[in-house]
Amino acid sequence: MRFPFSRLNPRTSWVSSIASLALIAGLVGAPFTEARAATPQRVQITGEIIDTWCYVTEIMFAEGTAHHQCAIWCAVGGIPVSIKDKDGNIYMVLKLEEDTSSVANPKIITIQTHEVTVDGDLYERDGVKYIFVNTVADDKGVVNLTHEDYGIVPFGK
Repeated sequence: MRFPFSRLNPRTSWVSSIASLALIAGLVGAPFTEARAATPQRVQITGEIIDTWCYVTEIMFAEGTAHHQCAIWCAVGGIPVSIKDKDGNIYMVLKLEEDTSSVANPKIITIQTHEVTVDGDLYERDGVKYIFVNTVADDKGVVNLTHEDYGIVPFGK
């Protein structure tokens, strides 16, 4: 007799199928608690659009003109982008205006490394700031001329 979940993935053994079923049964049978949705705060943020991978890992200099092309490549590749404000706060952009996907979104790619002012909804959870950008209110273009100090992408100093 074949276990019904084995049809989902022919490589899945009946043991893992039973484990999955037990997990599902445990979740369904668990007592329900009141769900609390995060309440957004309406904000206006000014800062540079940054490539989060290179910025957080410090693999290479990740700001301004020295990192402009690499930031575009990362955004096209699906790396999330963020806004870094003058105080060093990082806001991960989850949605930009009317986009349906922030991954490789053409609008986000055209403003990589630009200094922008955005209006949006800020969510904070476990110390991470997330923003749903409703409007890019101002775009000053690339103003952080780091290539004079760090050279040109992709490697810097």
